[in-house]
Amino acid sequence: MGRLFGTDGARGIANTEITCELALQIGHAIAMASQEIYFDQRERPRFLIGQDTRASSSMLANALAAGLNAVGTDVLMAGVVPTPAVALLVSKWGLQGGAMVSASHNPCEYNGIKLFGGTGEKLPDALEETIENIILSETCQAPHVIGGGVGRCAPANGALQTYTNHLLASVNPHLAEDLRKQGVLRIALDCANGSACQTQPALFQSMGFDCGTIANNPDGTNINTDCGSTHMQNLRDFVRRNGYAVGFAFDGDADRVLAVDETGALADGDKIVAICAKHMASQGKLRGNTAVVTVMSNMGFHVFCRKNAIRAEVTAVGDRYVLEAMKANGYNLGGEQSGHIIFSDFAQTGDGQLTALQLLEVMRQTGKPLSELASEVPIYPQVLVNITVSNLGKLRCDNDPEIQNAAQRARAELGEDGRVLIRVSGTEPLIRVMLEGQDVAQIARLANELAEIVRERLL
Repeated sequence: MGRLFGTDGARGIANTEITCELALQIGHAIAMASQEIYFDQRERPRFLIGQDTRASSSMLANALAAGLNAVGTDVLMAGVVPTPAVALLVSKWGLQGGAMVSASHNPCEYNGIKLFGGTGEKLPDALEETIENIILSETCQAPHVIGGGVGRCAPANGALQTYTNHLLASVNPHLAEDLRKQGVLRIALDCANGSACQTQPALFQSMGFDCGTIANNPDGTNINTDCGSTHMQNLRDFVRRNGYAVGFAFDGDADRVLAVDETGALADGDKIVAICAKHMASQGKLRGNTAVVTVMSNMGFHVFCRKNAIRAEVTAVGDRYVLEAMKANGYNLGGEQSGHIIFSDFAQTGDGQLTALQLLEVMRQTGKPLSELASEVPIYPQVLVNITVSNLGKLRCDNDPEIQNAAQRARAELGEDGRVLIRVSGTEPLIRVMLEGQDVAQIARLANELAEIVRERLL
């Protein structure tokens, strides 16, 4: 990728790396780069902007809107919504594009800008690179309009209701009632002090679930702080302590989810995709009898798929690459271990709350608790070490001979009983060293040895 956009948009420290000036420039560049592809020039283009709850999101959303307005694009401001709401509404309302101001699961000091085209899908790499080139060019100037040609901002009335109605229509209207008859009386929700705080009452509570919520009081600084899908312990304790039947933890912009069963055990994205894939296949609804996952998926997921005659297609890390593979082959289920899961019958991007509803629907139709469903998916021990490096270090990683030779030695030692993955993060200044195998002590030793070599070579 280029210098501004990673695997999930532009991201960095708000007001130093992701500045108002940059947001303004991105607004200019989106309109300039996209107009021939997405904009119908017979009428004024319209763009949707959503945001999460972090303190800097309104500042950046307004700067982005100003950039779009200056090039003659009208902007609908959705306020705090989940990222998948932006993707849905752009398509459903016939808009020409959309953006979400969010840094997803990162702490509050970070922020980012995710871009969507008129189909509701994330922009392809080539178009993001065109936008980057416009921003970084010293000669390409935005064609500012004047008078009545200047774009306007208006509230996106009905955004939350349209989005939640769409999700409710994806499951049986008697979902909560039927689950109560099966003993699933109470569910727990960790809203990460983020976008899910806005939508969960209109979803789970309106259906009749008895909901217990944590991390449901955003103050602009507490998004993802010891909560949400990257900090599961609080939800696990909350479920066990209070006797909930199931729990769901979203991230800051609610496009991912991880689950907790009634015992407090974790069901990650691999397990959720596996459970849903098996159920969809049993109903003849899993297209191509295939689930799409990334290179980060656990070896146990592939063992489960082989046992259940389900094909697993593997992509690079990033939900955009999962969706590309799904679209190219007509598949309708894919996801990441981290909880980005795409049900393309209902959405064009990962959606944590949609996924939670779909998993509850599997529980309703099978009559099984989550613990029983998840127990069928084996999980191999996995060790992940994150090493902070410079941007230059990220660029050098894949071609460094000592790192690659050390990885090959580790693979040879593990043989067919394990695997080694060294990956450059697309959203953070990190190199991720991940090993799987049957011997925890062995993979921990090898992971730490590899991480030390990465530090020596790339810091």
